[in-house]
Amino acid sequence: MPPKLFLACAAALAAALTTAPAVQAQTWPERPLRLVVPFAAGGATDVLGRLLAVGLGEKLGQSVVVENKPGASTVIGATQVAKAAPDGYTLLLAASTTLTLNPAIRQSLGYDPIKSFTPLGLIADMSLVLVANPDTQIASLKDLVTQAKANPDKFSYGSFGAGSSVHFGAEMLKAATGIRMVHVPFNGSAPSLTALAGGQVPVVVDTVVATLPLIKGGKIRPVAVLSPQRLPALPQVPTVAESGYPGFQMGTWFALMAPAGLPAPVQQKLEKALADVANAPATKARMVELALTPAYGNGAAVKARVEKELPEMRAVAARANIRAE
Repeated sequence: MPPKLFLACAAALAAALTTAPAVQAQTWPERPLRLVVPFAAGGATDVLGRLLAVGLGEKLGQSVVVENKPGASTVIGATQVAKAAPDGYTLLLAASTTLTLNPAIRQSLGYDPIKSFTPLGLIADMSLVLVANPDTQIASLKDLVTQAKANPDKFSYGSFGAGSSVHFGAEMLKAATGIRMVHVPFNGSAPSLTALAGGQVPVVVDTVVATLPLIKGGKIRPVAVLSPQRLPALPQVPTVAESGYPGFQMGTWFALMAPAGLPAPVQQKLEKALADVANAPATKARMVELALTPAYGNGAAVKARVEKELPEMRAVAARANIRAE
């Protein structure tokens, strides 16, 4: 082949390779998307996923199908998405459990919280609440601290599982207040809160979503919220920080992720669609109805939050000897 012809062919091939992704990005998406929710159907997280799926589908012009993949504290669903093709058609509704708690307590994961994903944006926070059995004399955090210090190691607290966000929250609370309590893990919020209402444990840390119906029904008593601000759903309940421990905060949060290696134009489209959906007044109002706190942030904000919280959670896990079951 003459040199000039060879150079012309090479230039044409390079141009084709350069423009191909751009052309693909212009036409993407060309088929329905899949949103993996690593939680069981019916809970607040599942409702949030379906809310996002409808909104993203409207913005992208293709349906977004929710697939519930619960198990192993979100590891099963997260691993599946981490190994999926980075074409924008498979997304993950990740939780802080996925990105900062599992890596802090599990030696081997099927994914890396930073390297395995393309972060698309923060969505919402879910606050944690310290609640007590109404028959106890615990009406404030000060009451709990006084009684626990008077009876060291005789107090217990319930959670919905070892290594969960509420387990971390309670251990952080113990460290901040200097009290000792024995952890009693249950297999889910329902049995944990049932045990609390029945007097098997005096206090429990759980999510505002799970506790709110029982609080409203007078079955359990709210003591303090672990969030940095009071909650609209429980305006009369003080924060831990207000109760004498400035700077204290712990909660769980949710973010939208895609597999690592997502083409930049597709990433930009998804980030824009998520921003539009998450910031829409109707979406925010529905989140508040679910007792979630709207907390949109872009993909860079997700990465920054993981990088900040992961070492903090590793320190909590090491201090409290929290390990995966």
